[in-house]
Amino acid sequence: MDRQGTMQQLFGARRALVGMIHVGALPGSPAAGAGPPLERVIETAVTEARAYRDCGYTALLIENMHDRPYLKGAVGPEVVAAMTAVGQAVRREVALPLGVQVLAGANREAVAVALACGAVFVRAEGFVFAHVADEGLIEASAGELLRYRRAIGAERVRVFADVKKKHSAHALTADVDIVETARAAEFFLADGVVVTGPVTARAADTAEVEAVASGTGLPVLVGSGLTPRNLAAYPLADGFIVGSFAKRDGVWSNPLDGERAQAVAAAFRALR
Repeated sequence: MDRQGTMQQLFGARRALVGMIHVGALPGSPAAGAGPPLERVIETAVTEARAYRDCGYTALLIENMHDRPYLKGAVGPEVVAAMTAVGQAVRREVALPLGVQVLAGANREAVAVALACGAVFVRAEGFVFAHVADEGLIEASAGELLRYRRAIGAERVRVFADVKKKHSAHALTADVDIVETARAAEFFLADGVVVTGPVTARAADTAEVEAVASGTGLPVLVGSGLTPRNLAAYPLADGFIVGSFAKRDGVWSNPLDGERAQAVAAAFRALR
């Protein structure tokens, strides 16, 4: 399926504006003891989902961002169960396409959650090549991930792979540029790619986004640092994942700020 076909099938439009829901600390994580109970975490996620919908966002993405420090490559059943509960609650209340990301690089678990709660895509770290992240060495997961997806009958769940992921050192693959990395993801059957800046809330390089969009046939989502002012700087992007700017004071861990979220949605509508 071509780029536009994938976007139409998943999001019902040529472009998507994806609201990031940074799910509160889940059972078992260090911050969970001092945080709200799971029921409140779920309520907050649903409240944010409704707010994104009311502002005009066209899709949602849930991520266990508060589960610091992140486990590498796998999480326990308590996280899978909690993320599934969050996803199901969001899906019941808000009829928008939903994505799942489970940190850090717990891509099989994300696919399992997506299948169980009716989500349509996952955001996968460490899909191709290797890099050194906060959590340590992250190795390619494409082979295992796509075989697992097939084994559990989750082929309808699409995989959007981060390329040259943020919060990571890429010295190991310094001789492989971001376009070649994206082409490798395409060759290894990713359904789309995500391009980010170097850290959370830092904008992606416009030239890199353009090069990846021109150099592959996959949908390209911009995954960090988006604001009302810079959305138009990515004319070849197929979608935008917005998190930090939509929060109070532009800080990802703060509550959602309706006015800031609405400002991004207005800028998105102006692109059409």
